[in-house]
Amino acid sequence: MPQLRLDTPVQFLKGIGEKRADALARLGIHSVHDLLHHLPHRYIDASTVTPLAKARVGDDVACIGTVMSKGVLPTRKGLRVFHAVLRDESGLLECAWPGQAFLDRTFAVGQLVLVAGPIRFYHGRQMAPREYVILGDADDPASAGRVLPVYPATEGLSHKQIRVLIDSHLDALIPLVPDVLDPALRERFALPSLAEALRAVHRPSSVAAAEAGRRRLAIDELLDLQLMLARARHVARHGQRGTRFTVHKTHTTALREALPWPLTNDQKKAIREIFDDMTKAERMHRLVMGDVGTGKTVVALFAMLLALENDCQAALMAPTELLAEQHHRTLTTLLEPLGLVPELLLGRLSAAEKKAAQARLRSGETTLVVGTHALVQDAVAFKRLGLVVIDEQHRFGVEQRAALMGKGEAPDVLLLTATPIPRSLALTRYGDLDASLLRERPPGRGSIRTAVRTPSQRRRVFEFLRQTALEGGQVYIVLPVIEESEKADLRAAQTMAKTLEAKWPDVSVGLVHGKLKTPVRDQVMRDFRDGKIGVLVATTVIEVGIDVANATVMVIEHPERFGLAQLHQLRGRVGRGSKESHCIILTTGEDVPDRLRAFAATDDGFKIAELDLEERRQGDLLGARQSGGVDFKVARFPDDTDLLTEARALARTLLEADPTLDQKAHRSLRDRVVTRYPKGEVLFRVG
Repeated sequence: MPQLRLDTPVQFLKGIGEKRADALARLGIHSVHDLLHHLPHRYIDASTVTPLAKARVGDDVACIGTVMSKGVLPTRKGLRVFHAVLRDESGLLECAWPGQAFLDRTFAVGQLVLVAGPIRFYHGRQMAPREYVILGDADDPASAGRVLPVYPATEGLSHKQIRVLIDSHLDALIPLVPDVLDPALRERFALPSLAEALRAVHRPSSVAAAEAGRRRLAIDELLDLQLMLARARHVARHGQRGTRFTVHKTHTTALREALPWPLTNDQKKAIREIFDDMTKAERMHRLVMGDVGTGKTVVALFAMLLALENDCQAALMAPTELLAEQHHRTLTTLLEPLGLVPELLLGRLSAAEKKAAQARLRSGETTLVVGTHALVQDAVAFKRLGLVVIDEQHRFGVEQRAALMGKGEAPDVLLLTATPIPRSLALTRYGDLDASLLRERPPGRGSIRTAVRTPSQRRRVFEFLRQTALEGGQVYIVLPVIEESEKADLRAAQTMAKTLEAKWPDVSVGLVHGKLKTPVRDQVMRDFRDGKIGVLVATTVIEVGIDVANATVMVIEHPERFGLAQLHQLRGRVGRGSKESHCIILTTGEDVPDRLRAFAATDDGFKIAELDLEERRQGDLLGARQSGGVDFKVARFPDDTDLLTEARALARTLLEADPTLDQKAHRSLRDRVVTRYPKGEVLFRVG
């Protein structure tokens, strides 16, 4: 066996042959480092579970016991039920798994088993387990009275086998891992050593000790990300000197005076922050995060006009032609009093139209352009591009964003998103950006009344929809799937559209979904925008869509299939005009879930984002949790928001003292960042 190192392939470890190495590879474990950082996704505290004799009918409990007997019993209806009788020091408990006769091959008499589920009365006291974990043999001292880590497993390699494997090599592997945080930093932030943390997560003395170890590993993960983002922010601002704009107050003042409504306080604050950035020598790299209907486009227009005041060009790129057309119409209306006409550049324009538009951009005749991916084509060149605005920036790839920025000499960059996210996630996704938040809605917007309705009220809901359409209003009906399926009892968009066309011959019904070709889908949306369609049946393709001021009602079927943030994005398709609008959530049962009541009670997208994160963090048995949609292996939110704040402060402290982490004390940390994030090799390149 070669000398053990962190990059040693796992197949060279004792107890791992080629077959097990293949199984570990399915879990992303290829090296010794990967094995050591394959962390438990939950723990079983074998000392605090409910004794079998104290499990009462009506309780929902977790118990540990030895399998005394087992077998499969048929019922009168032909259903085969697997039964097992467990015993511990307090007594016996029968467990039953209806329809899971195959478990007879999984369980063995004498095994120690953890079961969790409700206790019911059925020919006696009985548990119907939701989950079970086979801990090992009852006489195995390693399984009794301690906290047992449960690892993500795969076919051919159980979590118990992984636990034994890691435990047997733990003492040899831990010394191989360097602790890249020096003792002074660890003491400042009250962090255990990396060796202590790894030992605590894999061989915990208590659940609390395991959690303390996990938090040290989480701050390492968050620190690497914050170092990357802070360095990226520094390079973006200082790598190329930007244009130092001057506020001449010609176009910008004229726009402010011509606006048909006053700016909100949030808009004024965002414009001040943007102008402060643009008047500095460093490049602006700012994100405007605004709830639906808060006026991000107007804020962006002030920034674009500042560029125009300084004899520069501005470009706004949107992810779809419909959205680009919408922005172009909005800007055309707002700029008409100023005598300015924005250009529109789309892929569907004829070759002659594109060529003419490109010529105007090259000559500088066009000073403000709105477009799609067509803006990044090789044939597009600017005379002097000073500002790039990217709407719904997460829908573009890094290369597309960089290609547009590359059309100018270090233009300022303004990114827009209508997807509010919690502060913790904003710092992980957008930590390299300065951020402006818009929460207030401009005056003149109609309110949106959100109501939750049950199946017994369904007929009245659809009567309201039909009446709205007959009176000249427009309606969205959103469904989670396109076609009906035997696998899922869900209403489908295609079926709904056909049903309504047959039942409502006097109403124009349209259908859009993701399988339609883009030109067909866009034409349906244009017809809806132009009032040719009264009822639009759709899937979530309309989540980021166009403004239809006349659309005042939205019905969302099967709301349990959508996250709260997604429901909010869909709701934002109505309430775009001055009329009162309605969002109706149609449940599948008469009992309304608390999550839907919470959604209906607020229209604050940032609050809903927090509720959504809180909801999706929930995991399963005995404390497992998901990360809330962030691609972290260790950190989880909102639990670790405090760690994120610490990691951000620590990253700033380190980079202020050593911007490229080139000092001897920081080189191991830089190497770890570069290993975790390949982009870091460019960002931290010394010199």
